[in-house]
Amino acid sequence: MLRLTPGALSSQRLVQRPGSWPSHLYVHGGLAPTAIELLVFDPEGVQRRVPVDAQEILALRHQDRPLWLRIRGLADRPGITSLLDQLGIPPPLIAPLIEVPQRPQVDCLDSVIMVVMHRLGSTRVPGFLVSDQVGLLLINGLLITIEEGAPGDSFPGLTQWLLSNRAAPSDRDLDDILHFLIDEILDALFPLLEGIAHELDELEEAVLRRPKPKLLNVVFKFRSNLRTIRSQVWPLRHQIKMLLRQNQNLLGKEAMFGFQKMAEMVEMLFENCELLRSQCDAITQAYSASVGNRMNQVMKTLTILTSIFAPLTFIAGIYGMNFEVMPELHWRFGYLFALALMGLIALVMGLWLQRRGWFQDWTAQK
Repeated sequence: MLRLTPGALSSQRLVQRPGSWPSHLYVHGGLAPTAIELLVFDPEGVQRRVPVDAQEILALRHQDRPLWLRIRGLADRPGITSLLDQLGIPPPLIAPLIEVPQRPQVDCLDSVIMVVMHRLGSTRVPGFLVSDQVGLLLINGLLITIEEGAPGDSFPGLTQWLLSNRAAPSDRDLDDILHFLIDEILDALFPLLEGIAHELDELEEAVLRRPKPKLLNVVFKFRSNLRTIRSQVWPLRHQIKMLLRQNQNLLGKEAMFGFQKMAEMVEMLFENCELLRSQCDAITQAYSASVGNRMNQVMKTLTILTSIFAPLTFIAGIYGMNFEVMPELHWRFGYLFALALMGLIALVMGLWLQRRGWFQDWTAQK
């Protein structure tokens, strides 16, 4: 019988989902069909059993065999809840695993470690994220993973390695598998951030060359995505450190070392998010500066035209007055003289402004 420790788990649902639903969750109306499979770590090797029922799992539990129970899809929540109850999972732990979306958390009971994370990914449309929740639960001899809607195989890389490995993992190796799974979810964020960094580099160049409001909207979307990723990484910084301080008996030396490396990885992800957010701010400032330069160029052009045409307008205004005594009105070459005078003044003004560098285009690309 497990006794809840101070700060035990509770369901803390997020107000807003960290990213949109993946396409496979759209197909099933937000809840993917439930699929249950079991990896049994026999001395001869790892056995994969699909499908599997509660009685078979309980029988294997009584044989003290290390098990990895993998549940994908939350359509059958009553069935999942019943299965976890039969396995002796405390009720406070069930709700955070099957209610979505939950905030990221790494928490412990006396002899239970529970981790809730979100697997984030990008879509074909730039600036959009998708996420699905992944819950991991480790107790003595049993590792449980509950995925909201993973398409295809569950953690295919690690699964293939386990099935091809001749030496079956022992009970103490389940903690290593736990931190491998968390590490895989966190590792997927680096290519995501690298893709965002590449997009931001292109946006920065586009903003400097030809600023458009739609480019600024894309930058705001990426900034929002970075804030979402940061919100998923931020809670893990403190919680992993707290887990390491508790010296949880479920974690061996290798797993503790793995979680220490994971804490460093979380710090690196957090710093990358902050750097990319700073780049978003820099792009926004570059957009404002570029738009300001273009506006200055427009105002400079209007000023040049005004400077040139102001004396011409003055001359035209003088000779447009209807006074009788104006010598040039009855002069045969008066009209040509006025045109020549205005042309000469315009030419002199243009040359003078050119020497002062007024005709230089500050927005031109070199």
